[in-house]
Order: sequence, then C-alpha cells, then structure tokens
Amino acid sequence: MFEFLKRSSVGVSIAGILTFIALTVMMLNDVEASVSQIWLNMLGSIVIGIYFGTASMLFDIESWSLLKATSIHFVLSLFVYYPLAVYIGWIPLAAVPIILSFVTFTIIYCLFWFGTRLYLRKMERSINASIRK
Repeated sequence: MFEFLKRSSVGVSIAGILTFIALTVMMLNDVEASVSQIWLNMLGSIVIGIYFGTASMLFDIESWSLLKATSIHFVLSLFVYYPLAVYIGWIPLAAVPIILSFVTFTIIYCLFWFGTRLYLRKMERSINASIRK
C-alpha cells in the first residue's frame, strides 16, 4: 500500500508540474480559460499521473515476462487514457484525430520503452563490470 501511495504521489507531482507549465504558456500567450476548463484539465492530468505512477508496478511482478508486462501496461494505458482524453476534450471524437493520437501515443510509448530499456542495459553492464573487478 505504501508503494502505491508513493507512486501515486510522484504521478500527482509530475501532473502538477506539467499543468503549471501549461498554465504558464497560456498566461504568456494571453490565452483565457475558465476555471472549470482549468479544473477539468488538471483533474485529467492528475488521473493520468496517478495511473502512470502506479501502473509501473506491473513491471514489478516477477512471474511476468517483460513482454507480458509491457503488453498489459500498453493496453491498460489505452483504456485509461482514451476515454479520459475524449471526455475532457483533449482528443476530438472523430476518426482522424483518434487515429493520429493513437499513432502518436504508440510512438511516444515505444520511445519511452526503448529509452528505459537502453538505460537499464547500461546499468546492467555497469553493475556487471563493477562485480568483475
């Protein structure tokens, strides 16, 4: 339970920082938004932050292969993100925006996955090299 709360807190913190950045950009560009719009978008950011903060726990299940954990994480991410994004208005409910956002989502997901994979392999080599000394 502690790990869930810790990871949720990290997700909320990241969501808060990203929301602050978005609001700063809006302010600098004199973009007006109602309090209800800001509230709804911030709620969406927090929900996404909590999800991605805690969903990483799927990769801690030692009996699962990396392929299984990644596949389940990806599908769950789609099921959490898309209904929320359509409801909030981040993605219009039309075929072209949904397809384009799915392609973008998949590319970004793959970039994060490969980046994490490369980082972990580098750490593995470093640890193995220090053990051999």
